Amino acid sequence: MELAHSLLLNEEAYNQLGEVQKAEFIFDWLRYLEKLLLATSRSDVREKQKTLVEQLLSLLNSSPGPPTRKLLAKNLAILYSIGDTFSVYETIDKCNDLIRSKDDSPSYLPTKLAAVVCLGSLYKKLGRILGNTFTDTVGNILKAMKSAESQGRYEIMLSLQNILSGLGAAATPCHRDVYKAARSCLTDRSMAVRCAAAECLLELQNEAIFMWSTDLDSVATLCFKSFEGSNYDVRISVSKLLGTVLAKAIISKHPGAAASRQSVRRVSLEEVLELLGTGFLRGSSGFLRASGDMLKGTSSVSRDVRVGVTQAYVVFVSTLGGAWLEKNFAAFLSHTLSLVSQSHPKATQTQIDAVCSRRCVSFILRATVGGLLGEKAQIAAAKDICQAIWKLKKVMDAVMSDGNLETRLGSADVAASQHMLVCALQELGNLIHSLGTTAAPLLQDSSAGILDNVTSATLHPTVSVRLAAAWCLHCIAVALPAYLTPLLDRCLERLTVLKSSPEAVTGFSFAVAALLGAVKHCPLGIPHGKGKIIMTLAEDLLCSAAQNSRLSAQRTQAGWLLIAALMTLGPAFVNHHLARVLLLWKCVFPVSPKDLETEKSRGDSFTWQVTLEGRAGALCAIKSFVSHCGDLLTEEVIQHLLPPLPCAVDLLTLLSSILKTYGSPLKTPSVVYRQRLYELLILLPPETYEGYLCAVLRELAADLTAPDIQVAASTFLLPRLCHQDDLLILSPLLQDTDHRFIEEQLLLGNGIACGSLEYDPYSIYEKDVEGDSVPKPLPPTLSVISSAVKLFGVVCAHVGEAQRLLILEQLLDSIKHTKGARQQVVQLHVVSSVSSFLKYVAGSKGHFGPEEMRRPVLALVMGALESPSPLLRCAAAEAWARLAQVVDDGAFTAALAQVSFDKLKSARDAVTRTGHSLALGSLYRYLGGISSSQHLNSCVGILYTLSQDSTSPDVQTWALHSLSLIIDSAGPLYYTHAEPTLSLIIMLLLNVPPTHAEVHQSLGRCLNALITTLGPELQGNSTSVSTLRTSCLLGCAVMQDNPDCLVQAQAISCLQQLHMFAPRHVNLSSLVSCLCVNLCSPYLLLRRAVLACLRQLVQREAAEVSEHAVMLAKDSREELTPDANIREVGLEGALLTLLDQETDGRLCHDIKETLNHMLTSMAVDKLSFWLKLCKDVLAASADFTTVTCVDTMQEEEGDKGDDASVLTIRNDGRPHPFTNPRWGTRVFAAECVCRIINQCENAHSAHFDIALAQEMKKRDSRNDFLVLHLADLIRMAFMAATDHSDQLRLSGLETLLVVIRRFAAIPEPEFPGHVILEQYQANVGAALRPAFTSETPPDVTAKACQVCSAWIASGVVSDLNDLRRVHQLLVASLTKIQVGKEALSHLYNESASTMEILAVLKAWAEVYIIAVERHKNHKQALKTTCAEDSVGDGSISSDGLLDLVHADLGTLSRLWLAALQDFALLTLPSEFASQLPVEGGAFYTAETSENAKSHYYNSWAFILHATALWLTSTGFVVADPDEGAPNLSRPVTPTSMCQGSSSGAPVKSPEDVYTERFHLILGISVEFLCSLRSDATMESITACLHALQALLDVPWPRSKIGSDQDLGIELLNVLHRVILTRESPSIQLASLEVVRQIICAAQEHVKEKRRSAEVDDGAAEKETLPEFGEGKDTGGLVPGKSLVFATLELCVCILVRQLPELNPKLTGSPGVKATKPQMLSEDGSRLVSAALVILSELPAVCSPEGSISILPTILYLTIGVLRETAVKLPGGQLSSTVAASLQALKGILSSPMARAEKSHTAWTDLLRSALTTVLDCWDPAGTHQELDEVSLLTAITVFTLSTSPEVTTIPCLQKRCIEKFKATLEIKDPMVQIKTYQLLLSIFQYPNPAVSYPYIYSLVSSIVEKLQEIDKRKPEDTTELQIFQEGIKVLEALVAVAEEQHRSQLVACLLPILISFLLDENALGSATSIMRNLHDFALQNLMQIGPQYSSVFKSVMASSPALKARLEAAIKGNQESVKLKIPTSKHTKNSGKNSSIQLKTNFL
Repeated sequence: MELAHSLLLNEEAYNQLGEVQKAEFIFDWLRYLEKLLLATSRSDVREKQKTLVEQLLSLLNSSPGPPTRKLLAKNLAILYSIGDTFSVYETIDKCNDLIRSKDDSPSYLPTKLAAVVCLGSLYKKLGRILGNTFTDTVGNILKAMKSAESQGRYEIMLSLQNILSGLGAAATPCHRDVYKAARSCLTDRSMAVRCAAAECLLELQNEAIFMWSTDLDSVATLCFKSFEGSNYDVRISVSKLLGTVLAKAIISKHPGAAASRQSVRRVSLEEVLELLGTGFLRGSSGFLRASGDMLKGTSSVSRDVRVGVTQAYVVFVSTLGGAWLEKNFAAFLSHTLSLVSQSHPKATQTQIDAVCSRRCVSFILRATVGGLLGEKAQIAAAKDICQAIWKLKKVMDAVMSDGNLETRLGSADVAASQHMLVCALQELGNLIHSLGTTAAPLLQDSSAGILDNVTSATLHPTVSVRLAAAWCLHCIAVALPAYLTPLLDRCLERLTVLKSSPEAVTGFSFAVAALLGAVKHCPLGIPHGKGKIIMTLAEDLLCSAAQNSRLSAQRTQAGWLLIAALMTLGPAFVNHHLARVLLLWKCVFPVSPKDLETEKSRGDSFTWQVTLEGRAGALCAIKSFVSHCGDLLTEEVIQHLLPPLPCAVDLLTLLSSILKTYGSPLKTPSVVYRQRLYELLILLPPETYEGYLCAVLRELAADLTAPDIQVAASTFLLPRLCHQDDLLILSPLLQDTDHRFIEEQLLLGNGIACGSLEYDPYSIYEKDVEGDSVPKPLPPTLSVISSAVKLFGVVCAHVGEAQRLLILEQLLDSIKHTKGARQQVVQLHVVSSVSSFLKYVAGSKGHFGPEEMRRPVLALVMGALESPSPLLRCAAAEAWARLAQVVDDGAFTAALAQVSFDKLKSARDAVTRTGHSLALGSLYRYLGGISSSQHLNSCVGILYTLSQDSTSPDVQTWALHSLSLIIDSAGPLYYTHAEPTLSLIIMLLLNVPPTHAEVHQSLGRCLNALITTLGPELQGNSTSVSTLRTSCLLGCAVMQDNPDCLVQAQAISCLQQLHMFAPRHVNLSSLVSCLCVNLCSPYLLLRRAVLACLRQLVQREAAEVSEHAVMLAKDSREELTPDANIREVGLEGALLTLLDQETDGRLCHDIKETLNHMLTSMAVDKLSFWLKLCKDVLAASADFTTVTCVDTMQEEEGDKGDDASVLTIRNDGRPHPFTNPRWGTRVFAAECVCRIINQCENAHSAHFDIALAQEMKKRDSRNDFLVLHLADLIRMAFMAATDHSDQLRLSGLETLLVVIRRFAAIPEPEFPGHVILEQYQANVGAALRPAFTSETPPDVTAKACQVCSAWIASGVVSDLNDLRRVHQLLVASLTKIQVGKEALSHLYNESASTMEILAVLKAWAEVYIIAVERHKNHKQALKTTCAEDSVGDGSISSDGLLDLVHADLGTLSRLWLAALQDFALLTLPSEFASQLPVEGGAFYTAETSENAKSHYYNSWAFILHATALWLTSTGFVVADPDEGAPNLSRPVTPTSMCQGSSSGAPVKSPEDVYTERFHLILGISVEFLCSLRSDATMESITACLHALQALLDVPWPRSKIGSDQDLGIELLNVLHRVILTRESPSIQLASLEVVRQIICAAQEHVKEKRRSAEVDDGAAEKETLPEFGEGKDTGGLVPGKSLVFATLELCVCILVRQLPELNPKLTGSPGVKATKPQMLSEDGSRLVSAALVILSELPAVCSPEGSISILPTILYLTIGVLRETAVKLPGGQLSSTVAASLQALKGILSSPMARAEKSHTAWTDLLRSALTTVLDCWDPAGTHQELDEVSLLTAITVFTLSTSPEVTTIPCLQKRCIEKFKATLEIKDPMVQIKTYQLLLSIFQYPNPAVSYPYIYSLVSSIVEKLQEIDKRKPEDTTELQIFQEGIKVLEALVAVAEEQHRSQLVACLLPILISFLLDENALGSATSIMRNLHDFALQNLMQIGPQYSSVFKSVMASSPALKARLEAAIKGNQESVKLKIPTSKHTKNSGKNSSIQLKTNFL
């Protein structure tokens, strides 16, 4: 293929290829050429132009395929537009000659078509340059059209479209001719030609004025004609043409210059609508009379015309746009509704017609009002609709009240106005539903009177209107949950009052049922008590039904409807009423068969009608119960459900005889009864009705074979039984489209009604399958078959095998015995049921039955495989494969495949070939691989042949589809066939005419399957792989150019697969451009494919995709798509716009995912862009009046200017990028803002540091940081939080919360001591205030409480007065909730008020926790700093917050305790349910406890922490002043802590109250911590641990824990588990802190016991004192019973996790093994230090014997930590872990146990061993030099100083220690020397000479030497200076310690060294700073020593005159600063230089 990449065609390479490769080669060359020509310079092109033109023209003659000719034409046009144009006329002539040619052979056709395409392309590109030739060309083409076949007509139409678009107005002379030709093509029998003609006319109307003026009527009539017998594509194209032309007629009021030439008649809106109305009502009547009647059957207008005209309405309005619709809505509405009014009886003459027409009208309104108008306009539209409803109602009221005179006329009127009302009510419902809570102002507006109008419509005489009104109420309730309860109350009240009006009973019962159906969409629910009211009312209706025959039917229906709807509320509501429902259910059926017989003989037609209605209702109620309350279906309940079932089945068998007796009035009730029973049986497990399976089966067989339906409506039965993938090859109507709502009626065929609510009122409470639209149940006659088919599958699989065989034989016979249309119906039903049976058996892995069963099933399926109905063939193929799957026998499967092979080889008719080819594919799908590869070969061979059968596109389509299934299932087995298959696909793609789109779609599926099978192999580099890859890409390119949208969708998904497997080889920019162009395609499936692909692309390379899209938008001349404005707002903005317009759920989900991926990878880099997008969306429809007032209030004077500019953004004339986005889109934008903030958190720190951000922005203006956009973030959060939409308010508050949490701590650089958020406090207050009004829903208030507490706790506002605004909101809520659960609003379920109460309590708890924390920190700060400094300003704020809370603390503590008590009760296991209080808790009711649990789970932890803090602040001692002691623990409600005690119980002592509170907190904590759920948040765990810490901060609880050892151990075990299961360091640290407190408590307890024992026994008989502490006399610690053991376990766990080397098992040796020391992370160090602190405390908890048993472990661990972490740090610092271990060592060594007589000797031994271990850490070999000597020396020093002397004074140990010091003194590292001196100083000063003297003897001489060495060298830097100073300090210490007789020698040694560093006044001036420091130091020391040891001093001075002179000089020099007299002697003696040496010898 690389050879194809050149400017000229490489003819050599071309001629060597085979036929198929040639076509590929040419196509590839042309693709390459197109890119190359655009990139090549003009001169180069001109040079080779002649040859190129020749080559291209020669290709014309080589019969190119459709894609090739298109490309060829394109290249020719590009070539001429770049190069010279003089030879273009020759080319045009040549093409014309080719077209004129008389050769009509099929082989010459491609050449002719290519010539036609070339002409179109040349004229399109070169336009008016060719002006003078076009008349001939057009004439020639039109002439050719007369004799052309469909492909020719198709290409000619498209070519004419191109010519017209290129020439523009210049083509006027030909307009009429083209118009004439296109007219005839618009009603062509080929659908593709019709589409092409519509495209051509659409182009023509741009210039041809007559089309939308004089000929407007005929254009319209023509389009109506074109709709007849059309398919979906034609309807899309023609409706676009019709809609556009009509819109043009209205817009073009002034056609400019044209007006002067010809008088253009002006067209008014009325005329245009009249025209469209004519099409809708009369179709294309008068034309094509005969065919029209055939198509129409009975109906006056064929459905496809009506559907086409409906789409034209939508196009018409969309073209005129939203603003136009807003202006003209009233006129448009009245016209649209009039389509189904009484003035046009034809549209609604039968019910079937009426339902279909109503659907069309609903669609027009939904697509225009719902799609084009913004929210404000929608509210206005809703008012208009309401007005229309009111007018219609008034007319009706007049008729109804008008006496009896003209009742006849009246009833006709009423019937006729019903359809208008239904349409209006449904649209009103839909509108309000889509507006959500933004519709609140609409309903509050009393002038509109929406609720009154809708409610009064529930009394309309016709059922359909009553149902529509009920549905409208349902929509209002879902949109505005606050209206749900009031509406329910209103309807229930009317229903009770108007019980005697039949209309009211049905109307209001529908309304109540619809409202109950809305509850599941409203998370806040309805009050629990409503269930009881409804149940009572239902019972009342059922019981009173028999009293009045006029009402019995209505009351019965209403009663059961209410019960059935009540069931949808779920187990919590139904549980209480279950017994009554089961009783009613039992009473509705006779008890025994005998009673049934008597009934049969007794009744009349009317009673039977009522009875059947009642029983059907009861069945429906039970069905509703089974499907919605599965949890209540216990064995016991099932036993109650079963008894009436046998009777219900018996009645089923009697129905036919009853029908015979009483005739047709019972027909519908009996069908409904059947359907209800079948539906119930489908839901129940078959075992429950085992006894009467056969009876049911017989009835089913009768239903299926003797149907009432005369038309085979396969589309409602079969799609469920076919495989989803196979439906693609059938009618495109089965696929999802935007017009599904109206296209459905074409699917069902003419004689059958589409679904509508009045066919089954019971569906009004069910959740609709398709989102939010009205439920559309099918007529009972259809739905009963549908249920029967489903049930047949279940029952047939459960009856005995003989019975099964019999029934199948019977079904097979019934098909044979019928004829004609009737036979088709029976066959359809029977095949459906058998498919259903096979599907059920396969799904439940059941057994099929004996071999004789196969024959009837095979015969059935075989017959269907050759049925003329494609859908039936499809279902049969599925059944065929399922049969093989169920039989599961290789030989049988092979035989089935062989049958198909033989059929395919012999049969010539398309039907058999399509059926059996699909059968092969299905077999393969279910039995992957038919286990042998020769089958695969023969399958593929046959399908290859079939797919090339160009005479029948259907056979090709099915065969290719089947091939795609085989490729998919065969997987790797298919590799051998990959190449031939691929070349077959490419060959067909290049040759199948574009008019056969379905073949191309199947080819696309094959290619997709093939790419998936090859998978990652496609990345390879071998020749074969790259050939395959090139072919795949080529195939995708061909499909991308295909005019059919679904083929383009296939191309996109193929490229998506390729991009997944071989991303480097897919050209991203061309793929992205293809995606952008199709973003707003009218085809839903294409849009879905585009977004699925985009979603995948942006996961890998979001930035590239975004750039490509913007580049493309800038490059392309014309706007890509009318809707997506990529150039302005980028791909992201376009996607947001699309999200706003899209209604398809799956598509919206993909758009959101795509945007989320883009945001994740790009938001940080394109910060401003993303924030601006979100802001534009949020601001586009914000209510600006509210924003302005806040902002001006908040800004300083100077800032007002720019603020105003932000707010008046709408008025500056620039169009807003987003016009009126819906609330859903705005919610998404608010969520995006939160995501952006989260993304920035993981990015540069400057995002949250304003000073740094400003500085970096100065450095490079391209830098962008989040903190610089803070004002925008606040403004967006504010706009969202104050919106009408509740969801948006929640998102806005969430955004505000995120902003507060992230930005609270950022200081404001310009005002030190303040933070940047402080300036926005007014905004925050204003955003929160509306959430606390009375009408705000509880979820919003709860969220706002969270924000309040975060704001107060953040510490942003330091001034109390400012804080009070927000604090006030919380105070108000506290007052509101104090009344308890009864007080809050009755609009929602009780659990909603629980949520609100707990949210308020949690918010207060958070504030209190923070207040206490600040107070504590502040106190510490006061301790550390001087008091008077900080008291000034800080104390106000720190205590102030606490003071604010203090006022309400009494109330709060009471409520907190009550909430905790509730939580404790709710978390009890289910077996204690019986002990729970009947009336519920303080804040929840017993019935709603399940729902309340989640709210308690969200808030208990903070409440627990706050309560613990409050209890500690009262110290468990002082009763709260507000409440008397007795009342201490009684919360606000009847429940109190002591559940068991009776009301007369004695008053509790404070001690008991405290104990209860203590155990409540402890119990909740332990319960939570010991079984942490996976969803437990970190916050809860931390809060819980902090609560425990707070509790143990106070003596009383500590004494409780200390005295109860089991409790302590349990707590420790729980904490151990927390540490094991939670990795978070903060949680582990908090746990360790609690452990420390427990150990302290134990210590205190032991001390207390020892003290009291001593006090009791006096001082006498010390020996007999019992031992306190663990380990008693024996020293044994029992695991599980020992506190110390539990603590050790826990500490070892922490230490070994951080330092695995401590575990001897891991290191493999028991001893201390030398390993390289390591630095731990900061968190690790903290944990280890905390654990060591705990270890060092342990001996104090033990008895002396106990302490002996734990000491080795503690020492091992402590020294181990020291050894493992003794890393050398710069500057000789100790790492934090080493410091902790030394501290711990010191604590252990100085423990009193070491001195206690019982343990003294053992301790001494152990401590010596420990010291040895420390000494062994130094490795003699010197390999282990990483250890820090200072750390180890310090350890030795600690041992030396902290233990009793006998430990360290053993000679061997002492000697080793001294050796270590000696060795360390020799180390060169100055820091080590300094530290060593410091340590020695502390040892030398040790009071016990036995310890200190050996060190002095061994080490002093070397110290003095070192100092003298420095003396000689003179120190150079500060470290040496420091060493010297430390050395001198040691010597001075020695002087102090030394005995009197040695002191003089020491002083004599010290003085010369000091004096040698003194400088005289001359030297002082020039000395370095170090020398000066030395001088000062020496002088200072001399001044001290002189007076202290004056005699020695004098004698030294006397003996050395030189020294004396130096000293005097120095003192003189220093005289100015130091005024001291030093006694100096006058005598001077020169005593020589060797004094120091003498000294040395003397010393020793």
